[in-house]
Amino acid sequence: MDEPAREGLALELDGVDYNVFITRQLNPAIPPDDAYVEAPEPEPSDTLYGIFLQTCNTSDEPQGTAEEFMIVDAQGNEFEPDELPLNNRFAYHPRELLPQECIPEAGSVAQLGPTAGSMLLFTLPLENTEYRPLELEINGGGDEGGLTFELDI
Repeated sequence: MDEPAREGLALELDGVDYNVFITRQLNPAIPPDDAYVEAPEPEPSDTLYGIFLQTCNTSDEPQGTAEEFMIVDAQGNEFEPDELPLNNRFAYHPRELLPQECIPEAGSVAQLGPTAGSMLLFTLPLENTEYRPLELEINGGGDEGGLTFELDI
C-alpha cells in the first residue's frame, strides 16, 4: 500500500487532479466560518471539520469527479461527509469537468477565498480526532482505485 499523500500535493485519479489545500476545524457560530456552513453548532461531543480541495481536469476529454469521500482514523473508524445544499457556494459537488476546468470554478468565491478550495464538511466525534493520523480517502469510479491524503489536523 502506498503512503498517504500530504496536503498540498496534487494527485491524479481517473483523469482528474485532486489537491487537498487545507483541513480546518469550523465553528458556524462565528465569522468567517458562518459563511462556509449554515448549520447549528454540533453536539458538545462532536466537532466540524472542513476539508478544502481543488479538482482539475488536466486531460483532453471531459471527466467526472469523485463522488465518494471518507475520513478514516487510526482505529479504522470511517466517516462520510455531511450533505451540503447545492446553493452553498463553498461546497464540493461532484460533476463532469470539461478539459482544463476546475472545481472550484476560476473566479468563484470559493476559489478566491482564503482556503482557495471547495469544501467537504465532516462531523467527527471529538474523541476520534485524537486517533491520528486521520486520512481522507477519495474513491475513483474507474479501475485506478483511489487516493489517500493524510490530513493535517
